[in-house]
Amino acid sequence: MRPEILFPLFAPVSTLKGVGPKVEPLVERVAGPLVRDVLFLGPSSLIHRTPTTVDSVIDGQVHTLNVEVELHTKPMRMDQPWKIRTFDGTAFLTLIWFKGHGEHLMRQHPVGARRVVSGKIERWGNEIQMAHPDYILPVERAAEIPETEAVYPATTGLPARTVRKLALEALSRAPELPEWQDGAWKAREGFIGWRAALERFHNPQTDADLSPLAPHRRRLAYDELLAHQLALAQRKAARRAQPAPVIPAGSLADRIEAALPWKLTGAQIRALSEVRGDLQSGERMSRLLHGDVGAGKTIVAMLAMADAAEAKLQSVLMAPTEILARQHFETIAAPLEAQGLRVVLLTGRDKGGVRTEKLMALMDGAADVAVGTHALFQDDVRYRALGLTVIDEQHRFGVSERKRLQDKGESVHLLAMSATPIPRTLELTVFGDLDVSRIDEKPPGRTPVATRVVPSPRMGEIITRLQEAVRGGAQAFWICPMVSESEFADLAAAEHRVVELRKVMGASVGLVHGQMAPAEKDAVMADFAEGRLPVLVATTVVEVGVNVPNATIMVIEQAERFGLAQLHQLRVRVGRGRRESACVLLYDPPLSDTAQQRLDILRRTDDGFLIAEKDLELRGGGDPLGLKQSGFPAYRLADPVAHRAMIAAAADDARLILNRDPGLTSERGQAVRVLQELFDWRAGGLTDAG
Repeated sequence: MRPEILFPLFAPVSTLKGVGPKVEPLVERVAGPLVRDVLFLGPSSLIHRTPTTVDSVIDGQVHTLNVEVELHTKPMRMDQPWKIRTFDGTAFLTLIWFKGHGEHLMRQHPVGARRVVSGKIERWGNEIQMAHPDYILPVERAAEIPETEAVYPATTGLPARTVRKLALEALSRAPELPEWQDGAWKAREGFIGWRAALERFHNPQTDADLSPLAPHRRRLAYDELLAHQLALAQRKAARRAQPAPVIPAGSLADRIEAALPWKLTGAQIRALSEVRGDLQSGERMSRLLHGDVGAGKTIVAMLAMADAAEAKLQSVLMAPTEILARQHFETIAAPLEAQGLRVVLLTGRDKGGVRTEKLMALMDGAADVAVGTHALFQDDVRYRALGLTVIDEQHRFGVSERKRLQDKGESVHLLAMSATPIPRTLELTVFGDLDVSRIDEKPPGRTPVATRVVPSPRMGEIITRLQEAVRGGAQAFWICPMVSESEFADLAAAEHRVVELRKVMGASVGLVHGQMAPAEKDAVMADFAEGRLPVLVATTVVEVGVNVPNATIMVIEQAERFGLAQLHQLRVRVGRGRRESACVLLYDPPLSDTAQQRLDILRRTDDGFLIAEKDLELRGGGDPLGLKQSGFPAYRLADPVAHRAMIAAAADDARLILNRDPGLTSERGQAVRVLQELFDWRAGGLTDAG
């Protein structure tokens, strides 16, 4: 039950003054459906209204001026503005209104009236103008014009000033709440109370007050991080409390490992040891295995599956696309079957008798391992003894999809895999409820990808070299940022690039992009993966993890427009075989300093984790590494980049709270319960990895 003290904040936004049926959907679009959502919507900038005289104004700045109305000029045509000429004793200022303003201006501001006006100054020839003043008031009401005014996000039909009024009303409803932060930590960080921090949040006086590093903003961010980490820690503890089948390390996996044509890397050995520690613990495993594409995650998962099979338990490996599922099947089937295990591939393509035979093998235990897509958790799929689920690119599955697969067995162990390297500083926000294993070494035999940075005027040379390479049997990716020309962005279009390349190379150039039907996209990707298409032009939808060992060339057009980690994710599409590979980063000169640094880093290293950290440093905010697609939490007050130094502290604090008071019954525990309800982050309500 939500505590009564929070009821005012969880009232609908329609309870705020002026929010009727027409305005309500606009407020929901900007902030959300609750008063709390408006409370957590902060200003994005400040307007400084500098009082001055007309002869001292600065073009483009906002000023407040004390003037006298001298003349009204009515428009002669509909497309002309209404003008009021004013004078302050130093120079003339023309006030301008377009569309729909008229006689009422003359009534409200007659000639001879003294007015205080405030707004943005613009010079038009020799004339000093102010279009649609923010304020125009009688001089006796001058105090109503703030010298500093916070600017809030807005939308069509809901101006920023209205949003500000709603935010301040939401603030007036915010109660004093019991302190949930540790007293020593609060004192050390110099944090003020929650309610006082919100006051500062909505009433910034300087630009420094808007910084995410301002003390009051850090306080509010820590509250949100703590609420999130508490929920993650609670869920982790709940999972560990569930008894699960004990799966010992077996000789079967050792035989499979010994038969591999290469030795495991140190990172793979370490990761496998951590996975086996979980499987033998008697507690339900919830572990993430992450590392670069091609780092050997699937091999670690395969050996864990062999352990499960030796313990008379079944395993499933689920991938988001049929291409990836088929690729995993081809990787693990032969080694497992060589030791007498049966592996089946189950996808949406399976129909009739073929599908029935596979389902029977899973139900009666004849199949030890199933690899597939969403087909693995359909209602008619039954497992005799499911003990281990492996989910590749787990963030690409919905909560209910992952749960449906987990529910096919009892206390099933979970091993999630991700090919998006996450910086250590952000791991806890994305994977705080999972134990994490990193594979940060390349397997032996991988050829380094030679990375070259080339200005776009030399594209002709690149195409010529591409022709020669294709004639020699190579395959190549060509990545473009957009699908088609856009009037809003001067980007090379993938469709246009296909046409241009086909003029030179014939019909051997394929195209994939995000607007294609999944089956159509899979068919083109399969043609490329199987060598029938030498060149594939693509937007950034190129499947993570798709293995095309023969692809040795990656050309990325307008590389300066991509994020560093995104460039790396594209680059690792090549260099999967033993042939020399190259990545060409085409850029439109001149490069900005940040873009130059980004491309230089790619030239110097192919370490995905190092690149992820550097990307974080260079971006400093926004959506680092495309994390919105990687299960990243949607914070309201915390900036995971700017506040990353506090994430580990919040995780430690959460563990300490739960170790001392797992039921949250102490005085601080009760306050923490309020915090969790405030942010709606409770263990049961989080996006679940398994």
